[in-house]
Amino acid sequence: MGAPDYSIPGSVAPRPAFEAVSDAAPLSVAGAARTVAAVLAESQVEAVLDELERDLVGLAPVKQRIRDIAALLVIDKLRMNLGLQAETPSLHMSFTGNPGTGKTTVALRMAEILHRLGYVRKGHLVAVTRDDLVGQYIGHTAPKTREVLKKAMGGVLFIDEAYYLYRPENERDYGQEAIEILLQVMENQRDDLVVILAGYKDRMDTFFKSNPGLSSRIAHHLDFPDYTVDELQQIARRMLAQRHYHFGAGADAVFRDYLERRIRQPHFANARSVRNALDRARLRQASRLFAERERELGQDDLTTLLPVDLLASRVFADTQP
Repeated sequence: MGAPDYSIPGSVAPRPAFEAVSDAAPLSVAGAARTVAAVLAESQVEAVLDELERDLVGLAPVKQRIRDIAALLVIDKLRMNLGLQAETPSLHMSFTGNPGTGKTTVALRMAEILHRLGYVRKGHLVAVTRDDLVGQYIGHTAPKTREVLKKAMGGVLFIDEAYYLYRPENERDYGQEAIEILLQVMENQRDDLVVILAGYKDRMDTFFKSNPGLSSRIAHHLDFPDYTVDELQQIARRMLAQRHYHFGAGADAVFRDYLERRIRQPHFANARSVRNALDRARLRQASRLFAERERELGQDDLTTLLPVDLLASRVFADTQP
């Protein structure tokens, strides 16, 4: 018996590579773009890059790497228009970093960039974890994995905490079956699917060492740094503004103090922890206003977080400045 066929029904067959013809120049595509400016105008990719720069705080090395990848794809597009492109480049990626550093957000933007440049058909993102791919019983894993891949075809599959797919300590674990399916699809149907594996850097490094087949298919490794306190403060202000809130007198300084304490505690999750802290502050503000039942509340009352709404956090009780 031959190797099992894990191709996904309904997906696009791999595009054939251009064949080199001796003593003849490659054929160009009539009417196709010949300048970077023309490709950018047709694809509107620069608008996505500008959104990435504007909407995401910090992450300078990640943003630069995304721009570099976009530049590569634009140049490949021009090469293809001249008949020079041999095959579709491998675009599978690894995003490493701590929680809340923007990995999923950047993956969404990456999917849009790939779609606008014609490297994926749809440009949607399907985000999953081990539980979405691996079954608990014999025969369950392949159908689950194939179903996820079918949904992701034409776009980007984002696998968070990908290292949990591999559990060598458990002989009856079915994660290896999911990895084998992924390997075949990543190679044979890379024209119709881009896979992004994400997780903590140290664990992802170990995962790749244990699965060299996966590592060899990853073309781009992006490391997402933790945010600084200044960047987290900026993120907090943006989150509040999006919800029509703001810090009142003294609250901005109190929140910075909160961040400096919280960042030293376990399980800090960067922007995710900022969001959770602001949600709890809003709850305390709501309780404070709810208690003043007879007072007429104006817009400023309803949109302002005061120091008292932040100081009630147990972070101030559990830590020293």
